[in-house]
Amino acid sequence: MLKRDAFRLYFRRSIFVAVLAIGAIAGSDPAKAAPPAPLPFPFLLLPPAPSYQPDQALPYQPAEPQAAVPSEDGGAYELPARLRRQVVNYASREAPGTVIIDTPNTYLYYILGGGQALRYGIGVGRDGFTWSGVQSVTRKAEWPDWTPPPEMIARQPYLPRHMAGGPGNPLGARAMYLGGTVYRIHGTNAPETIGTHVSSGCIRLTNADVIDLYSRVSVGAKVIVLPMERRADLGKAVR
Repeated sequence: MLKRDAFRLYFRRSIFVAVLAIGAIAGSDPAKAAPPAPLPFPFLLLPPAPSYQPDQALPYQPAEPQAAVPSEDGGAYELPARLRRQVVNYASREAPGTVIIDTPNTYLYYILGGGQALRYGIGVGRDGFTWSGVQSVTRKAEWPDWTPPPEMIARQPYLPRHMAGGPGNPLGARAMYLGGTVYRIHGTNAPETIGTHVSSGCIRLTNADVIDLYSRVSVGAKVIVLPMERRADLGKAVR
């Protein structure tokens, strides 16, 4: 019995000593306290992420169309020497200002008078589309619109019904309309066709040449279109 009481007394004293030790540690200087556990390595201190704000939508501004710059030189194609514009000796009884179309030789003569003419290389109607006769210039137009006649559309239904004037228009830079016909003297955006039989009956020049001719020919001017069977190349270049 005495041994049991002694053991109980010893156990109570041990608990009391432990409590006093814990209190001493709790009341000790914080500077002497155990350091906190280190952060995992490596670590980065990142700035706070900004809140997302969508960009402000700009008002719609349509792009300005760029104006096409018409080319009046007929392109970079160089005509053969015989088809280049030149003054030639040309015997004719027609008055100055008259236009003569030499269909078989693909020349256009603008009569100057005094036995001379200004000769241009031209493209004429292909086989089955040549014509002859006398007409007059009834109208002139710069960078004309093109409306293919019904008979042309019947042959080529893929053609546009109307095309505004400009560098891509097959009538080119200028057009001179002949009487009440569908035929014209006009420019072309295909200068390599000059000197050939290619059109549906119209007379074509390079854009540079048709601009020159346009500046000389007046409304009402006489135009003589020679038949295919007649060889009328009497023009000799002036040396």
